[in-house]
Amino acid sequence: MNAAEDPNPDRGWYYNTRTGEVEHLERSRSIDLLGPYPDEATARRALEIARERTRQADAQDAAWNGD
Repeated sequence: MNAAEDPNPDRGWYYNTRTGEVEHLERSRSIDLLGPYPDEATARRALEIARERTRQADAQDAAWNGD
C-alpha cells in the first residue's frame, strides 16, 4: 500500500543509511532506515544523532562498570 492509499500514513521523516537520502511518506525497507524524526532537518542529522547517543551510552556503561 502506498501513502496515497493509506488512510493514516506515517508522517515521520527517515534517513536511509544505504542511499544517504532523507525519505518522507514513501519509504524504503525499514532495515535501511533511521527514524522517525519530526522534520527533514533532524532526519538529515540522523548519523550525528546516532553517534552522540552511542557516546552517551558508552559513557553510562563505563560509569556503571566503574571505569
